[in-house]
Amino acid sequence: MSDGLRPGDPTHLGGYDVLDRLGDGGMGTVFLARSPQGRRVAVKVVRPEFSHDEEFRGRFRSEVNRARQVPPFCTAEVLDADPDHNPPYLVVEYVEGPSLAQVIREQGPLGAAQLHSIAVGVATALTAIHGAGVIHRDLKPANVLVAPGGIKVIDFGIARAFEATSQHTRTNQVVGTVSYMAPERFDATSGHPVGPPADIFAWGALVAHAATGRNPFGGDSPTATAMRILTQPPDLTGLGGTLRELVSRALEKDPAARPTARELLDGLLTVADQGGAARSAQDLAGMSTVRMARAGGGADRGRRSTSSAGRAGSGRRGWLIALGSVAAVIAVLVPAFLFGPHLLNNQAKPDPTGSTAAGSPAAGGASAAASTPAAAPTTGSPSAAADPTEAILAGQRRILLHVVEIDRDLSLPSDGELGVGDGTGKEALFVLEPVGVDFMIKSVNPEIAHRPCLGVKRDAEGEKSLVGADCRPTKATLFAISREGKDDKGRPSYAFLNDEYGPVQWSPTRKEIFVEFLGDAPLDTTFSLVDRGAV
Repeated sequence: MSDGLRPGDPTHLGGYDVLDRLGDGGMGTVFLARSPQGRRVAVKVVRPEFSHDEEFRGRFRSEVNRARQVPPFCTAEVLDADPDHNPPYLVVEYVEGPSLAQVIREQGPLGAAQLHSIAVGVATALTAIHGAGVIHRDLKPANVLVAPGGIKVIDFGIARAFEATSQHTRTNQVVGTVSYMAPERFDATSGHPVGPPADIFAWGALVAHAATGRNPFGGDSPTATAMRILTQPPDLTGLGGTLRELVSRALEKDPAARPTARELLDGLLTVADQGGAARSAQDLAGMSTVRMARAGGGADRGRRSTSSAGRAGSGRRGWLIALGSVAAVIAVLVPAFLFGPHLLNNQAKPDPTGSTAAGSPAAGGASAAASTPAAAPTTGSPSAAADPTEAILAGQRRILLHVVEIDRDLSLPSDGELGVGDGTGKEALFVLEPVGVDFMIKSVNPEIAHRPCLGVKRDAEGEKSLVGADCRPTKATLFAISREGKDDKGRPSYAFLNDEYGPVQWSPTRKEIFVEFLGDAPLDTTFSLVDRGAV
């Protein structure tokens, strides 16, 4: 919304021509500006009292560098910053569209479909933000923009530079909006650090507000609201179904009891599946977008700061896959009546087999498939019948998990110790069981009545291996699947990625399967899904 330039407002900031005033906030003023290349951008100018504080400038520079690591598909991209300018400023992508606060103010509480889209979009953004090692700290409806192509979360990460600057932030003063602050932000004696779970709490309050038009802890004053957040359960009247359960978990007082952003996303996508949203082999690359966006998923709990490079070997390759197929996720999950036309238009949904519906090979991996115009195969069509991948991903086909690099197959005998073999016998047969956007890997060996699913086990030395585990969705038993290329027989090959522990790998020295984050090292182990008939 335009406020018009006021006397004393700058007309130039660095190389940017200031065009208009967009608004004011607790951290500074936001202007619409034009870059030297002619692009419209949003410039946030820091409040004058911070200008001469070297501690603030250092923190501001550090936080900007972190924010630049966040992928831009669901956030306002950080384009530039000058912490040494007087006053310091930050340049981000200018996003056309009202804020969620404005939408709720003008339209009232959102309908079920709109609400679910907002919940998914913000959870996706938080997954990407946390995956880059950034904490938002000021998530609220005013910082969620409803753009024509989807939602954008803005003002992420920079609040820490303000909040952590001792000269300007007193012990009892925090940056943010009280109604969306987690309990640990008020109670410094709790021993709970302010981390990603604080953003999850804000997500819960935001979704509840969007559903009901009121804050779940609303009081007559900021102090009363803070006391309710600290001592009272949320008022979720008017919010029902599975979404109510997710919001309730997000609003737990104990940060450790809240789900991660990635777990929220799993829960929301599971609801979409149950509600009839499309989930098929053609959506695999789109689902990989979300998985790659959750690259530092463990950082949601502050346990590690590993980026997507630690998940799929090369961070660059992982993000190319993610960004190349993000439109598939948005087109499936976000209704056009809220966010505008589908982003794909005439593009086909990616086929994880590397072929189009017409049977022509796709050039390259998931991102190449995403750009190939074709019609998705319909159930019962010849192409669908000839390709078992959709049925494999739905858990309807038995498969061999063929280790491409050693030309061997995984095997789970009745003792529950995973090995490799020649692919013969019941010990080598598995099925994939979909759980949200991830999978459990279950043996169909009838001799394994207990612990038939693969899970990650950590020994006393910290080494991680795959063993038989109970078939319950946990951080140890859920795996994402990422398309990596083809094996020597021309079959698609995949990486199996555990969000908590890393990719599944083969050790040529130990002659065993293990799990480990790789940093920037190349991914050495991929798998073919070899069809072995109906379950």
